[in-house]
Amino acid sequence: MTASQLFLQQLSNGLTLGSIYALIALGYTMIYGVIQLINFAHGEVFIVGAYAALCVMSMTSLQAVMPWWLLLGLAIVVAMFVSALLGWVMERLAYRPLRTAPRLNALITAIGMSFFLQNALMLIFGATDRSFPNWVPAVRWDIGGVTLTLMHIIIWVSSALMMLGLHFLVMKTQLGMAMRATSQDQKACYLLGIPVNRIISMTFMIGAVFASVGGVLFGLNYGTINFHDGYMMGLKAFTAAVLGGIGNLPGAMIGGLVLGILESMGAGYLSSQWKNVFAFVILVIILIFKPRGLLGERVAERA
Repeated sequence: MTASQLFLQQLSNGLTLGSIYALIALGYTMIYGVIQLINFAHGEVFIVGAYAALCVMSMTSLQAVMPWWLLLGLAIVVAMFVSALLGWVMERLAYRPLRTAPRLNALITAIGMSFFLQNALMLIFGATDRSFPNWVPAVRWDIGGVTLTLMHIIIWVSSALMMLGLHFLVMKTQLGMAMRATSQDQKACYLLGIPVNRIISMTFMIGAVFASVGGVLFGLNYGTINFHDGYMMGLKAFTAAVLGGIGNLPGAMIGGLVLGILESMGAGYLSSQWKNVFAFVILVIILIFKPRGLLGERVAERA
């Protein structure tokens, strides 16, 4: 493989990984943009979605009567529902009672929720890797010495469509307008009759839906999932959100793609054993030299 082919192959791999990071990072940045909370349990929501899809895809009775694409669609819908429900429960029980408390209280609660969900998943599904079924046809294209697969295309297209859909939701719908208003001034929203609690719950649920799709795509692409994957992927997605500018939706998308590409390039040109280090080195560099991210933090100043 020539140097240019290696570069393009790692670029392709990086875009695939970065698309998954971006889907998770959007949840971080949405929640932070509305209530200025870093939900460190968001990574566990990601892996809960993957496990929910695994339960559906492992049903032999469904495998016998449904084509692969329909079974995959059903698994994604179930993953979305389970993760959205988990997002709603977390906001309602863990975060809403602390909304007027010091931010440190909510931050510690988020970390505690992360460890709670990790251990719950370990007890339910076990501590070992679980094989993730993948019936996506193994179609490959060799373009100029660079290998593309149908799985890569599915990840790119689905991630792009979801990101565009979120942009439309936030910028063009009444729900998106209410979310933006809530991020600006919650007290004024209460006076105007905007259901702030419902809007915040919807924000958690929408972020959870995006994370769940990322979890399903992650399982399909790598073939195995583990209860600890959510913790690591969540930290990397948080890095992507900071990289793009926390609270900035386009920034989260770009940050996820950039982080995936940089990590893939580092693994390809240096060593794959150090791939998990690259994300956190990048985070440290960004916090030192550009603490507001590539596109700038987008959070309203509150009185």
